[in-house]
Amino acid sequence: MLVTDKVIDDLGITEPHEIDIEAIAWHLGAKVKYCQVDGCEACILGANDRAIIRVSDKVLRPRQRFSIGHELGHWCHHRRRALYCKPEDIGSLAPGKPTPKRAEEKVADNYASNLLMPWKVFRPVTRQYKDLTFDTVAQVASAFETSLTATAIRLIDMDHTPALLVSHGPNGRRWFARSKSVPERWFPRDELQRESPSFDVLFGKAPESKIARKVDADSWFDRYDADRYQITEQTRRAPDGSILTLLVIKDERMLRDEETRGWSGRRY
Repeated sequence: MLVTDKVIDDLGITEPHEIDIEAIAWHLGAKVKYCQVDGCEACILGANDRAIIRVSDKVLRPRQRFSIGHELGHWCHHRRRALYCKPEDIGSLAPGKPTPKRAEEKVADNYASNLLMPWKVFRPVTRQYKDLTFDTVAQVASAFETSLTATAIRLIDMDHTPALLVSHGPNGRRWFARSKSVPERWFPRDELQRESPSFDVLFGKAPESKIARKVDADSWFDRYDADRYQITEQTRRAPDGSILTLLVIKDERMLRDEETRGWSGRRY
C-alpha cells in the first residue's frame, strides 16, 4: 500500500474534486502559504510535527498543487531538513547525472503524483476514455486540476494505451516516458526528423496538432524494422517553449516480444 493511499483513505476521498490539497496538507501537519518565494518555486520548513509550505503565487494553479504535493513528499520522506525546490526540481524528467538530490526530488514527484492522482480515483475516471489523445489528457487534467504534462505522464504510467510521451526542445530530446506494454526496443530518436509534423510545431509556425496523425514509425525510431509500421502522433506546446508529443502504437506487431517474431525478414 502506498503511503499516499492511507491519506486518501483517512480523508474518505473517492472523487477528483475531493482532492483538496490544502486540506490534505493540514491533515499532514503542514500549513500552505501563497506568497513571493525568492530563488525557488516552493519550500517547506518544519519543526517537530508541524510545517509551513511556502509556494510561489506567480505560477498557475495546477503547478501550485503539484508543488504542494512535492513538498509534502519531502515532509513525509525527508523530514527535519530545510528543502528549497527550484522549478527544475519539481516534475522534471530531464536526464542528468544521478545524484542524491535528484533521487530525493524523484521521490517527492512520485508522492505528488500519487497524492493528486491516486490510482483508486484516477483509474475509474480515465477508463471512461477509449482513446488516448491530448483531448483526453486535457479533460482528465481538468477533472484533477493537474497540468497537462503531469496528467499525460500518469496516463502513460497507468498503461492506458501503448504509447510514449516525448519532450523535445531546440537542442533535441529532453526526456520521454513509455507505457509498460511498449517494448524497450522502441526508443525514440534524439533529434526530431523533418518529416515529423512535430518538427514544424517546434521550429516553424505550425499550429499544435488538433488530431492525431498517422506517421511512419521510422520518423521516430531508429530501428532496422521501423519502416514497416505506422504510429499516430500528436503534439502540444509546453509553457517553457518545449513540445510534448504523444506517440500511440496501434499495430500489435510492434508490441510483440522479438523472440516470438522469429528471425525472418531481419536486415543487418
